[in-house]
Amino acid sequence: MAAARRDTRGIVDTAELFARVDFRLHEPAELLRPHIEHYWLIDWNLTEPYDSQVVPHPAVHVVFQQLPDRDPFVEIAGVQLGLFTQRLERRGRVCGIKFRPGSFRPYVPGHPVTTWTGRRIRPPEVFAAFPRTDLAATLTTVLSPDDEEARIAALDTFLLTLTPRPDPQADLATTLVDRIRTDRTIRRVTDFARAEGLSVRLLQRLFAAYVGVGPKWVILRYRIHEALERAETDRAVDWASLAADLGYADQAHLVRDFTATVGVPPAAYTQAVH
Repeated sequence: MAAARRDTRGIVDTAELFARVDFRLHEPAELLRPHIEHYWLIDWNLTEPYDSQVVPHPAVHVVFQQLPDRDPFVEIAGVQLGLFTQRLERRGRVCGIKFRPGSFRPYVPGHPVTTWTGRRIRPPEVFAAFPRTDLAATLTTVLSPDDEEARIAALDTFLLTLTPRPDPQADLATTLVDRIRTDRTIRRVTDFARAEGLSVRLLQRLFAAYVGVGPKWVILRYRIHEALERAETDRAVDWASLAADLGYADQAHLVRDFTATVGVPPAAYTQAVH
């Protein structure tokens, strides 16, 4: 069985989520790992509704869902620009595929990734995106088994039947986004473009076509992810120091971005989750 992973970046109030639902991450088959970051599985059986919230990543997801009083369905979820909220109630199951930033377009080469940005695409458009696959059958094999290993195997099978087109530009976009995520010294698009030997315009076009959002958005989003993670793990965050570490001009700029994204100021959020 694929190894379980623990990565909660972007989840708002992680402890509350884990108390309400069964949330797991798993690695895909080895051949898929250049394109797929992980699978995420959620099962729940609730006595009252719960609103899960995530500060989205610059990634496209394909999500198989079994919700109360609905037939199972699949959707393509493009990069969501604001706080993503999903109401969970009664009993349900979701099995999601998180593509690496930049790696979705080889699977649907006819569309820039901005096609999906801010959207959740359901049938019939999702079937048009994967015309040679039997998604109806895949829904059953992914969502029906109680055995978790069988669900992961079904996701592997679905993806291994697809034939992503080799695309060096997609590989470049994936590499550049990962560099932004891991290198905290990357703070300005102009400096980043220069360091990579690209013009700002060319970098922006690459990100629009393959990531779905611009490089500035990606830089700011990963800053908020780190600030959110610090708020979750540290009761006494030095916000001025963290703002400087993340490349903000001052604490006020961090507070403004955090509040606009999460919905509450960072100090209030820290107090609420501890």
